[in-house]
Amino acid sequence: MSCKQLRSDMNYAWPTAQIAVMGASGATEVLHGRALKEITDAEEKAKFIAEKEKEYNDQFANPYNAAKYGYIDDVIEPRNTRFRVIRALQVLQTKKDSLPMKKHCNLPL
Repeated sequence: MSCKQLRSDMNYAWPTAQIAVMGASGATEVLHGRALKEITDAEEKAKFIAEKEKEYNDQFANPYNAAKYGYIDDVIEPRNTRFRVIRALQVLQTKKDSLPMKKHCNLPL
């Protein structure tokens, strides 16, 4: 539950992870609200919602797209999680974080 923009060092995801701003059902309601209001048949509406949710999950919510754009480092199998976390901690064991100097201090005036 982190990202490179929050300065995390390693980001991994399992293949079943959903990485998106919102869930597929909420996104479908927001993105296709007008089309949903126009559909009167309940069966057709359910079919339309299922189709759009699948489309959203395939395009946006899967971890492979996030890895492609660099938001996560790798998609790993759950059985390899312990090994990958241990290896990441070993790599980061000697890390020195160099922050820029502060422009102003906190002294009360």
